[in-house]
Amino acid sequence: MDLLDIGANLTHESFHHDLDAVLQRAHAHGVTRMIVTGASRDGSRHALELARRHPGELYATAGVHPHHAIDYDDATDTLLRELAAQPEVRAVGETGLDYNRNYSPREVQLAVFERQLQMAVEVQKPLFLHQRDAHDDFIALLRRYRDKVPAAVVHCFTDTGEALRDYLALDCHIGITGWICDERRGTHLRELVREIPADRLMIETDAPYLLPRTVRPHPAHRRNEPMYLRHICEEIARDRGEPAEVTAANSTATAQAFFGLT
Repeated sequence: MDLLDIGANLTHESFHHDLDAVLQRAHAHGVTRMIVTGASRDGSRHALELARRHPGELYATAGVHPHHAIDYDDATDTLLRELAAQPEVRAVGETGLDYNRNYSPREVQLAVFERQLQMAVEVQKPLFLHQRDAHDDFIALLRRYRDKVPAAVVHCFTDTGEALRDYLALDCHIGITGWICDERRGTHLRELVREIPADRLMIETDAPYLLPRTVRPHPAHRRNEPMYLRHICEEIARDRGEPAEVTAANSTATAQAFFGLT
């Protein structure tokens, strides 16, 4: 089973002391390639550094998460454009809107999201998108740019069937995480995941967040890591009514095409 984790926050401080071991465990569980998420100015720079340190294994995105939109300035924009032009950086983002926490004012989030949409148009790279509790504003802005960028993935999808169908109508890809394993809030995804075409479904851990609650034995720690992508794949496959090998092969091929990997 060859798996590709499209969203792993490997720049997170919890990985600083044992990243090599984390990558070894990922390989042992069939996860041979990972996209390192850039979610801030410094995080995007670090993601590129990791990708260069592990060529052919790690790739990167470059962007600013809506939580950090308040920190986005012209210098940040210039840096992100420089990063996005690098061959190891395969998408612009993580960018989007998050009205759940509102760590940045909504009007600031909207302005920063649009600047990164414009960036993706200019560099002609896919979008790596985040949306939480902001679907109406998010889809309205995305519609204005969707046909100008090569591809877009709504990462860590947790929303409703209506939102899912809106994204699929825009020819977006959908990223599914271990949220589907959460019996408290993710059970609706077990039905919705059947609606995602095989060539639009990609899988991710969003490590170190969202450790799948169905992993057994349950780890003593709460840190998620790419090795658990296999578990997520098996859960999704069961919900889709297909062998895990089929889900793995299709999601990996889809991710390879999306990120332009050979």
